Amino acid sequence: MQYKAFERGIEISGHAVASTLQGFQLFPSVALKYLARYGFIKGPLPAEGKQPWPDIIDRNAWFPQENWLATFEAIGRDVGTHSLYRIGLCIPEVAKFPPAVHDIYTGVESIDIAYHMNHRKAGKVMFDPKTRLIENGIGHYGYRPVAGEKKIISVCENPYPCDFDHGILTAMARRFEPKVTVAHDDLAPCRKKGADSCTYLITWSVPK
Repeated sequence: MQYKAFERGIEISGHAVASTLQGFQLFPSVALKYLARYGFIKGPLPAEGKQPWPDIIDRNAWFPQENWLATFEAIGRDVGTHSLYRIGLCIPEVAKFPPAVHDIYTGVESIDIAYHMNHRKAGKVMFDPKTRLIENGIGHYGYRPVAGEKKIISVCENPYPCDFDHGILTAMARRFEPKVTVAHDDLAPCRKKGADSCTYLITWSVPK
């Protein structure tokens, strides 16, 4: 289900939180209002009409995931779900991702690792690059390539909103395949309807 943390005490990286401002580039004051409400802003807000300074969010800090989810819920309710999609599009630009990404397959596969790199549990980052072990507690971004087809199926089972995940997958896929199509599978369960996951179909063709 959207906006409901799987476990208490999880933290989110400031790098990921900064994506909210990226998603509201034309109207940063809108994002600032919600970020301030849920405790993500350090220092006073900039004057009306002025662009927020780069360090208004401490990117090296860690924040409660429950506050982050509450921010998403408020933005989706008050501003619209397309804003959540726009924020998702910005995540690959600002969040930490593993370095070994060179095509659409490794790109989409890396999302789950990056997801855990940007969350902490009991003060510990949830992906260990040395052991490659992932700590459970926040769900996953699925990755299943379809043999013989230019197609990847991603089942996203996590507490984040459907539209946000759609944006993340779209941005990462477009890095390598500009004409890719990322579609929500409307025949599969959806978090908007109370399910635990959403499914996305990523398809592309080889240029002639």
